[in-house]
Amino acid sequence: MGESVAEATIIKWTKNPGDHIDADEAVMEIATDKVDSDVPSPVAGKLIEQLYKENDVVQVGSVIAIIETNEPASNETETPTVVKPVEEQKTPEESAPAHVAETVQNEQPSVLSEPLVIPGLDQLEKKNIATDASSFKSEGRFYSPLVKNIAGQEGITTEELDKIPGSGSDGRLTKDDLLNYLQHKQKSSPAQKVEEPLKQQAPVTFSAPVAPVAANTYTPPPVATPAAEPAKAIEAPKPAVSVSGTDEVIEMDRMRRLIADHMVMSKHTSPHVTSFVEADVTNLVLWRDKVKGSFEKREGEKITFTPIFIEAVVKAIKDFPMINITVNGTQIIKKAAINISMATALPSGNLIVPVIKKADELNLLGITKAVNDLANRARIGKLQPDDVKDGTFTITNVGSFGNVMGTPIINQPQVAILAVGAIRKKPAVIETKEGDMIAIRHMMFLSLSYDHRVVDGALGGSFVRRVADYLEKWDPNREI
Repeated sequence: MGESVAEATIIKWTKNPGDHIDADEAVMEIATDKVDSDVPSPVAGKLIEQLYKENDVVQVGSVIAIIETNEPASNETETPTVVKPVEEQKTPEESAPAHVAETVQNEQPSVLSEPLVIPGLDQLEKKNIATDASSFKSEGRFYSPLVKNIAGQEGITTEELDKIPGSGSDGRLTKDDLLNYLQHKQKSSPAQKVEEPLKQQAPVTFSAPVAPVAANTYTPPPVATPAAEPAKAIEAPKPAVSVSGTDEVIEMDRMRRLIADHMVMSKHTSPHVTSFVEADVTNLVLWRDKVKGSFEKREGEKITFTPIFIEAVVKAIKDFPMINITVNGTQIIKKAAINISMATALPSGNLIVPVIKKADELNLLGITKAVNDLANRARIGKLQPDDVKDGTFTITNVGSFGNVMGTPIINQPQVAILAVGAIRKKPAVIETKEGDMIAIRHMMFLSLSYDHRVVDGALGGSFVRRVADYLEKWDPNREI
């Protein structure tokens, strides 16, 4: 999903347990960073189990399903596929002796899984973990290969394993739960430590879980509380909401919740300041009216004002590169690429912000095609995760709704966002050689919101003024 994505929400499973899946066939639909996309299967086989439900939020890198494959047995000319372990930081509770094995694809049809390896343990032993589908559960309770391997090394029986309370999803027993149990068990009865060597065994099928007995049920020890904790920030009280019997209560959809969280986070992160400039764009409007017909006939698509605004912004960023930055603590990161995010309204009423990558390397025709492509795919829900990330500056066109100006909220982690208002005919004073005169001109407001932590009024005001200058000095005879 990309380096910047940490989690995803499962929207819909397109395959059910027992269904056959072809390689690269979609198994599920997920959503992340306001983009919906399909997850294809890396292998062909039968879906054995779904480890998460619809609407669950899952961390990137987590196992989401188990697929049984019928891969041919390996021979001497084939190299076994090794699933590389993911290292974890050792905690004090992980000091209990346990053997943790790497998973190697054996010669039998198997369910591929990714075990975790705990670094720092004295004894590590390679062993093929039995991954037959029948050994993954004990009548409804899931045990990962790592948990089963540790249990086998320490002589924990299936019945004893079923009695250990789990802190994972749906009461699932995690590695930490098992290690805490082993540490507590060793402290209470160290003479009972099992020292029998590990025997090579066939895949184990767990029996039905035994009802917990009060005397034998393990209760995790209480966690020590620090003597003094730092005072927590006092949250502002939420306003009371009164709902009458005739009011309609509408639950926010997933995208609206993401937008709400992102906007609140931005206001908490950046002190917002907004500067305004009014620009005379008469030459620009007349030029577009002159070329839009021939352009659409030649290119098969329309030319809007948005590509023109983006071109002016790109030129201004080159003049004021310190507007194209992000903040990382006390560090200012000056971006080499100029990636312009453009806020796009969706038919649902929500908002999405696709990104034109390396806009400084595109001419006006290239920007126009990129704008039209991203806007069309955004409205039909066909954007990819890469289309909405790595933006360095955002433009929002509030004029498309008839608004003359706006004070937009910064699209974090950027430090500035430009709102362009509606273009309207207004009487304006024009300076000529013969003297000042009043004429009808096409005028518009530009408003720039910026992060006052790193962008002062001089930089913010000069930047938005420079954008207006490029628009006002538009060449009416320009070819495209």
